Formats: sequence, structure tokens, C-alpha cells
Amino acid sequence: MTKPETMTIDMDPRQYITKVSAKDGSTIEGAYSPEQLLVSAHRDYHPADVTARMAMSQLVDFTGDEGWVKKVMKRTRRLGHRSIGTMASVLPFSSPEKMAMTMWGLKDRNYRFEFEKVEMEQDIHMGIVEKLQAAGAAQLSKVQAIGGIRILLTGGTGFLGQEIITQVAQDTSIQEIAIVIRPKVIRDRRTKEVVTVISPSERGFKLLDDLGIQDAQERSRFRFIAGDIERPLFGIESSQFDVLRSTITHVIHCAASVSFDATYEDSFKANVLGSRNALSFSLLLQESEESAFVSHISIETSYIHGRQQEAVAREDELQFPNNFYNNHYELTKAMASIETERFMYQAGLRVVQLCPSIVIGDSKTGRNYGDLKVVNAPVNAFGRAHQALSGEGGSLEDRVLGWGIAQLACIFPGDPRAKLNLVPVDRVAEGIVAALKRPQAIGSRVHLATDNYITSRDMRDICADEIGVNIRLAEPTMHRNLTLPIMTRLLELCNQDKLSNALYKLGTIFGGYSEWGQPIHEVGNDHFVLGLSEERPDTELAFRMLCRHNNYVQDFGQVRDATEVARRERVWDAAVACIEEDSGLVPATMSPKRFKAALTHYVDMDRFEFRAQSNAARLAA
Repeated sequence: MTKPETMTIDMDPRQYITKVSAKDGSTIEGAYSPEQLLVSAHRDYHPADVTARMAMSQLVDFTGDEGWVKKVMKRTRRLGHRSIGTMASVLPFSSPEKMAMTMWGLKDRNYRFEFEKVEMEQDIHMGIVEKLQAAGAAQLSKVQAIGGIRILLTGGTGFLGQEIITQVAQDTSIQEIAIVIRPKVIRDRRTKEVVTVISPSERGFKLLDDLGIQDAQERSRFRFIAGDIERPLFGIESSQFDVLRSTITHVIHCAASVSFDATYEDSFKANVLGSRNALSFSLLLQESEESAFVSHISIETSYIHGRQQEAVAREDELQFPNNFYNNHYELTKAMASIETERFMYQAGLRVVQLCPSIVIGDSKTGRNYGDLKVVNAPVNAFGRAHQALSGEGGSLEDRVLGWGIAQLACIFPGDPRAKLNLVPVDRVAEGIVAALKRPQAIGSRVHLATDNYITSRDMRDICADEIGVNIRLAEPTMHRNLTLPIMTRLLELCNQDKLSNALYKLGTIFGGYSEWGQPIHEVGNDHFVLGLSEERPDTELAFRMLCRHNNYVQDFGQVRDATEVARRERVWDAAVACIEEDSGLVPATMSPKRFKAALTHYVDMDRFEFRAQSNAARLAA
């Protein structure tokens, strides 16, 4: 029996990123590890700087006056610099910085990295984009006249994908939604043998059920195709592909690995290879003689800009960040963006790049389908900590242990001043749907973000208000190197291995994000190019509703059955709508106490069902 052939995948980062001399910009030959492109490989700054930043953060948090603290720290830094400068002049050092680095055994980095992008004159660049936009506009007019939009979607089972499905189901101008889904293999936990295989159609229609899409006419527009983004042409059968090439007008590539702790290999296969396969798929559709294809919509992330300390990440420019990337997810998504540009400029593929920031739940309801790990994870950890603190019954020993565990779980890495770029999922999906009908977006990179930021301190205060737990923000570097190892070890001694692992993962992930501060993501193309409202959702209110959703619908992550979560989602959406209609207030602006009273008026919280004869019950019916 011969072994099946395996395809060798070139994952060398040098395909996209060049290592150059910091002195003269010349290329430095030879391989380098992808790890060298991450923040974790360059934490070589002076310990005194860490201490200063920690002190500054704590002073800002205590005084609430960032301007005054900056002035004090500036004067202190000047005084210290003069003192060290005097020492450096006496000792054989060229500068205070060289003396400090020598004292602490640090090395000066003599290299930097640059993206390998398609280089061309600006007028040629604009000419290509204008031609692609004109071709896309002509094709869109043609397909709208003869039948309407037909999309192929990858990543439909994910958090964002589900919101896209919900919105396109309500859009009557979209005639067909084909969703690429892998069959799901169920294995015996003990023997690892295959027990059953759930087909793409079974998975797809179960998904529609969970999303509350029950109307027969709406469901008839959906079809589900077996495929895998890591295979050429998604592994779709040739006969099926022949049908798609004459019908599909848009490809929305939403599938990706969003794990922040995945290996480089896994992230590369999902994000770079997956994007390459999706782009190749769209190019074949576009070049077909009977093509109905309009454009390829690639969903990236605004964190392709990496660490840009105290800088603005522009929509029309992608530069390798001086402060590197936090993780392989960000790195490989940046590589995917470069791949997308190459397909556009070199092959003439009509593409739109949409780059959401950190996606949270719905702006009005907080709804997140129970699948939002980035922000849900800490909120749910804090919620369970609160439950442990407020729990009654049990032995004194159990209650003391619960209190201790809760105290450990409520330490979180974050600079109180750090601005976080959160964006509600409905705004992101709205932008994706808008891109289907905006050929002028072809050739653009659009940040689906907000211009009203939320700080770590705001998040802490909202959690305290909504959940009732006091969260302590820890300086990220100290937390990663000192507090976190102690916390996890103590939890292990208390036989809390699961919580220990969860907190360790959260601490390392968010510690990296908080360390340098978030880049400010330029916005504008969402309005001028996609036609979205210039008034963007209030992130503080959206985060408040996220906390409430996690509390009441998911019980801080402890309601895990997908069908039950889906049922609760429908009850929640209807109840929130009724609260707004009857009170005349935006539910997020109501105090936690008033909102709870209003919710319990409509919903039996023990069973999470509508109370008889309530407005919410009638609306749901």
C-alpha cells in the first residue's frame, strides 16, 4: 500500500518579509525564525523603563489626571537623564543609553524588517485600481439586471460568519448564499475511532435553526458545500465548481484561525494558505468565459499593523511595525494582506480588504452566539469570580477557598490608559454586506473600527458596575514575569488546574497586548467608501451589553449547549427589544438594577422563558 502524496507548503516568512540592516537598509541574507517577528522576542527594554511605566499607570489611575502625571514623569526623566549623562561622560561610554544597555547586558538591535510588497509608480497603482473598479461596476450592473447577487462564504460557522448569515438572510437582493463547510467528524473519546460524520448540509441547516432562520423562503436561498480552505479550490468537486463559476458574483473569505496562541505552522496554513486558495478560487471565477463574478472580499484584521506605539495605523498603507507583532495570528494575517495585494496588482483580481478591530457582541443586545473568546474570556472569568465571592452555603473551608480563588482570578494585565479598539459585530457585518454593492471599494483597505475608544480603566469600571467584582489592573510586564507564575502555581495547589491554565493563557495574551499600548486605527473609508453611517457605535455601551449578555444568557460561559444558547438568544433579543420599546430608553443606558428589573418583568429567569402574556412573549410568537 502506497502512502498518499503530501503537498509541501513553503512557509518561509521571507516570501513576505525581508530582514534589512538598520544602518544602510541593505538586505541581510539567510533564514530567520518567524519568532523573531514577534514582540516576545524583543522584550529587551530597560527594566527602569518598565518601572517608570508601571508608576505612571498607577499614578494616572489614582489621580485621574494624565496630563499632570506626564509633566511630573517628564521632569523626573530629565533629572535622571542628566545624572546618568554625567556618569556616562566620566566612564568610557558614548551615551547614557549605551551605558544603561551595558549595565543590564542588553544588545542593540542592528536590523529591522520590511514587507515585500508590489512596488510601482503611484499613477500606475491608481490606474490599475480605477480599471478594476470600472470592471466591477459594469459586472455588478449586469448581474443585478439578470438575477441578483449570489455569494460564496467561507467561515460561516464562526462568530462573525454567523452575523453575516443573519444579515444577508434579511437582504432580498441577495439571491443565493453558498457556504463552504467541512464535514464534522465525531470520534470516541477513549478509542478515537470515528463514531459518526455530520455532513455539511446537516451542519448548515442546524446552524440556520440556531440563528432563528425558519422562514422557508429565506432557507431556500442557502446551500452548503463540502470544502476545506486549506486545499486548492477548497477541495470542491469539479462538477460543483463548474456550476459555481457561472453563478457566484462575490466571494467573502471570512475563514481564519483566530487563536492567539497557535503555532506559526497552524496559523500560516489557515490564514496565509487559506487566503491564497480563496484568492485563486476567485481568480478562476473572474477569468471564466461565463463569469458572473464581481469581487473578492477578504476579511483581515486591523491588527495587521502590529505594534504601533503612539501612532496611527493608516488604511492606505501597510508598513512592518517597529514594535513587531503580538502573536502568529496577527503576523500571518499581515502576510495574507500582502498576498491579497499581489493578486490584485499582478493578476488583476478585483478585491476589497476589510479589516475589523477587536470584534465584540451586537451593539444593542451584546449578542455574540457564545463564541467570542477574546473579550468574553476575561468577562466570564470575572463573572465566575463574582459568583464564588457571593456564593452562600458550603463549609467555611470551601467559602474561604472560593474567596481566595476569586481574588486571584480578578487580577488582569492592563495599562489603565491603554485605548482598546472594540467594534460591535453588527457594524462589521454591515460593512461586509455593503461591500457587495460598492464596486468603488475595490482596491481599498477599510478599517471596520470605531473612533470612540474604551480604555482598560473603563472596562474595569464597567465590569465592576455590571458584575460586582473589583478587578485590579496589573502592570503587564510585572504581571507576566512575576504575578502570573505565582497565581497559576497557587491555583494548581488548590486543584484548580483548569482555571490556572485559563488565567495563564489570558495573562500571556493580554499581557502582550497591553504592553506597548494599542495603535490607533484610522477610520473613514467605512463611511466614504462603503457608505456606512459616520456615527459609529458607542463602544462603552456595547461592552456594557456584552457583560449583561454573558451574565443572563450564558451564565458567564457555563451554559454551553449550542441549542440552549440559541434558544436563550431568541428570548434575549425579543426581551431587549421590548424593554426599549416600552421604556423609550436605550437598554444599555439603564442602570444595572433597573435593567434587571425590566428584564425579570418579561422573562422567568429560572427557566429563561417568557412570562405569560408579556409583550416579549407576544413579540417572540
